[in-house]
Amino acid sequence: MIDATIFSVVELADLQCGYPFRGSIEESADGDALAVQMKDVDPEYGVNWSGVMRTALAGRKQPDWLKAGDILVVSKGARFYAVCLDEPPHPAVCSPHFFHLQVKSPATVIPAFLAWQINQPPFQRQLQQAAEGSSQLSIRRPVLEALTLSVPSLADQHRIVALAELARQERQTLNQLIRNREQQLNALADGLFQAAT
Repeated sequence: MIDATIFSVVELADLQCGYPFRGSIEESADGDALAVQMKDVDPEYGVNWSGVMRTALAGRKQPDWLKAGDILVVSKGARFYAVCLDEPPHPAVCSPHFFHLQVKSPATVIPAFLAWQINQPPFQRQLQQAAEGSSQLSIRRPVLEALTLSVPSLADQHRIVALAELARQERQTLNQLIRNREQQLNALADGLFQAAT
């Protein structure tokens, strides 16, 4: 049993909504920002920066630039999940499909742990129960801010994050082994077919 303290999300992190793009996000080769969209984010791998579209930010609103350690939470769709960001290669914002979280005190919670816990079944159940909408589910900001998390000591957080990273690497290795075996079997099948014809 791990000792932990209960916090609401808003006690641990500042929440902003994604950048308020008007309409669809337009690609611009010489744009001033990267625009992280749903297609760029994976709960297993984080943000695929090489695929993120460059755009020109219109409007006078000062962007909430993304930085290493920030957390993006998917706020619309069939699955709500969080990713902890590494350092963006260029100035970047996220689309309105995300909430942009910034940890208030790294002495209380480390960003990678916060993202990990958001993705775990107890918090996911809270999210699913709080989701609203008929055609597309979504989470409202006050609802997300009010949800609760269990935060253990920093030492325990670091151990949990290290264990989660190890599990991620093991999944990647196993998936690669499965792909290799499937290629081997496909090559055998091709060889048998060619020998028969």
